[in-house]
Amino acid sequence: MIEVLKLSSRIDSDGHLRLDLPTTFPEGKVELVLVINPVNKNVVPDNYDFSDLVGKLKWQGDPVVEQRRLREEW
Repeated sequence: MIEVLKLSSRIDSDGHLRLDLPTTFPEGKVELVLVINPVNKNVVPDNYDFSDLVGKLKWQGDPVVEQRRLREEW
């Protein structure tokens, strides 16, 4: 049996997330999958500003040929 829980919690000032969850499972080892989705949308930028990379990346080759090669892989 797999149990899926969705809950809200808080990360404290020392960066720890503490969970205390009652379950219906018997005593023993379990595997957990934890997905942390920040509620504050300002934590992760929606769009990355690539302007800081201008002049730092060097492309060698023909971009049209490369694009066609990538499309053929699909």
